Amino acid sequence: MQNELTQRKYTRVMNAVAAGTTDQTSASVNMGSAGGSGGFTRVVFTALFGTLTANQVTSMRAQGSLDDGVVDAFSDLEGTLVGPMADDDDNQIMILEINRPRDEHKFIRVIIDRATANAVIDGVIAEQSNSRQMPVTQDATTVMHAKTVAAPAEGTP
Repeated sequence: MQNELTQRKYTRVMNAVAAGTTDQTSASVNMGSAGGSGGFTRVVFTALFGTLTANQVTSMRAQGSLDDGVVDAFSDLEGTLVGPMADDDDNQIMILEINRPRDEHKFIRVIIDRATANAVIDGVIAEQSNSRQMPVTQDATTVMHAKTVAAPAEGTP
């Protein structure tokens, strides 16, 4: 049976970061690998925020690299800037979807730009989908439990 957990890969690419003004870089996701084979044509980054101090200027942008920055440095990807957050956007989320990244951008990551005043980052999740090969294997280092249930009846969870 096909379901979301066999068609999408979820990865926590940034942990929580305390209030501050320094930019934060996520881990990258490999768009050319779907659990060891195949590849992905879509990734959605979801950034979760906590308290945002007045006058903060917080935004998110994506970068790409052919080899995860080993030789080919990460470069900003055109048109990916999201934000900035408003001062009253405490406890909100920011979402960036990238479809069909170019071959030279096999590895994709995001930068959370924090400027002017403090912003708390609760974390960033990457959801890769449209795999060329399924089922997709979840990353055991960031996904500890995953379960699919079809048409559950009332009763003990």
